[in-house]
Amino acid sequence: MIHRVSVLLFSLMTVFQLPCTAQIENASMTTGPEKGTLFIVGGGRLSDDLINKFIDLAGGNAAPIVVIPTAGGGEKYDETYGDFLRIKGAKNVTVLHTTNPKEADTEAFISSLKNAKAVWFSGGRQWRLVDAYKGTKTEKMLWKILNGGGVIGGSSAGATIQGSYLARGDTKNNQIMMGDHEGGFGFIKNIAIDQHVLARNRQFDMFDILKNKPELLGIGIDENTAIIVTGDQFEVMGKSYVLIYDQSFWSREGSDLKNLPNKNAQFYFLRKGDKYDMRKRMVIE
Repeated sequence: MIHRVSVLLFSLMTVFQLPCTAQIENASMTTGPEKGTLFIVGGGRLSDDLINKFIDLAGGNAAPIVVIPTAGGGEKYDETYGDFLRIKGAKNVTVLHTTNPKEADTEAFISSLKNAKAVWFSGGRQWRLVDAYKGTKTEKMLWKILNGGGVIGGSSAGATIQGSYLARGDTKNNQIMMGDHEGGFGFIKNIAIDQHVLARNRQFDMFDILKNKPELLGIGIDENTAIIVTGDQFEVMGKSYVLIYDQSFWSREGSDLKNLPNKNAQFYFLRKGDKYDMRKRMVIE
């Protein structure tokens, strides 16, 4: 009798523990949006190829696109801040800006987002986007655009804000990797995204985050370079490189003969055309 009770208790514990284990695994998994596309650029001057690709992803020159330059820290922005898209043929561009989250939470403010097929976040400081839009109707509309098959794009601060962990989110300066703002919009879960990485010799900065949050996938994107995210995978586009921090190493020539550092100090490079699976944390060869 005692044996039967023990077996029953063990069986019940196993049944109830399985969902908990699955939840833990899912919580630490890096996943992209179920629908829509993310266009994440590492800053710097954007090549024509990158701008044209973003417009194409949005649906072409007639697609309604909203530009949000709030990260730049200006009090006001006029419509000229959408000219980088207009000169490449985009005909329906609106500039949207506020620093007041109460205004960002109104129907009047989000009216231009209701028909938008794409949104672009310009560079600056990513915490300003959090202060203005996090938890508001504006943020909800961003998700609605994605879930409708739309595109969220951005460069520099507009890249980092798309991740779940807000790298360089401190209001004092942009050299503090883990600051007083730590949550981004989370279009990709369990990830930290850095930018200007090689142009500013930032390739080792990501370890400041990962030594405290080793469950995160770290990605560093150099200037004039993008990752195009659909689902849990992305493809690299642009002139330079994307750095991957997933506690492993990858090389086209293999790694058997290489003298590598410990796993928690490794990173590797991807270039134009390379593809990566964020859920599996491995290069798609």
